[in-house]
Amino acid sequence: MARPRAAIVGVSGPRLTAAEAALFRAAPPLGAILFARNIVDPDQLRALTAELREALGADAPILVDQEGGQVARLRPPLWPAFPPAAGFTAGPEAAARANAALLGLACADVGFDVVCAPVLDLRIPGAHDIIGDRSFGEDPAEVARLGRATIEGLQEAGCIPVIKHIPGHGRALVDSHLDLPRVTAGKDDLALDCAPFAALAAAGAWAMTAHILYEALDAERPATLSPLVIERVIRGAIGFAGVLVSDDLCMKALRGDPGALAAEAIDAGCDLVLHCNGVLEETAAALAGCPALSEAAEARLAEARAAMQAMRRPLDSAALLAQRDAWLAAA
Repeated sequence: MARPRAAIVGVSGPRLTAAEAALFRAAPPLGAILFARNIVDPDQLRALTAELREALGADAPILVDQEGGQVARLRPPLWPAFPPAAGFTAGPEAAARANAALLGLACADVGFDVVCAPVLDLRIPGAHDIIGDRSFGEDPAEVARLGRATIEGLQEAGCIPVIKHIPGHGRALVDSHLDLPRVTAGKDDLALDCAPFAALAAAGAWAMTAHILYEALDAERPATLSPLVIERVIRGAIGFAGVLVSDDLCMKALRGDPGALAAEAIDAGCDLVLHCNGVLEETAAALAGCPALSEAAEARLAEARAAMQAMRRPLDSAALLAQRDAWLAAA
């Protein structure tokens, strides 16, 4: 198989189509990300994740957005409901860690090995509610405390976490799924936003960029496409040296040809790009423009997997559930 492109892509439905399989043979992405359109039931989902790894390789990362609360692809009645991050604010780290471990076990059971959580964005009063209860709160230290517990719980369950949305989405006044947010805050406020990411920079997680233009950092380009933000802030001031993946290039915060956006994000310093909509022609364009996975990115991927393996351990689901629910009942 050819060296994979530095991309994680979506697929169209509950099975890999012949056209998708042919595209992946011609221009293989590193891995895949799945959404509600790809999920029918646990058996079907296990078959799809196995099919994707047969096409892309046994170690291909398969991602899912499974934070709990409003962002959950695995939902009742086939999977348990998981509370949002805000449900653990001011609570014991053990409860957040237990919840993350339970969530990770549910994801790993159907073939996911990378979970896009936790959100380390601050919950800023007056900002757009796209973050809202997905955040652990307004205090950077509290967000870092519970974020660390969540990272560790996911790793214990055999999943690699993805912290998001670096360097911070909490001050956005619009939803980046729909438009490009412009954040006018000064560097002191932005330093607060960066603090949870800096505290957890060495925790072994991947990090997902924010499609936000921070005027004090780069007045022309959103973070995902900005060498200034990635080199000086994410890699520099924050000190994040792990796998850096873009948020979804299909979001309306960005404009342009999928392949050109993919190339621009990688050139700016992202290790990987996400292209999620599963539209075959657009996926093909993104893969055509996306460079091959770099050796540096490959090394970072191996480090994240090793960090997870070092934390992984046998888990008692009943004990975890009791530990988590004791806090939720008392809250």
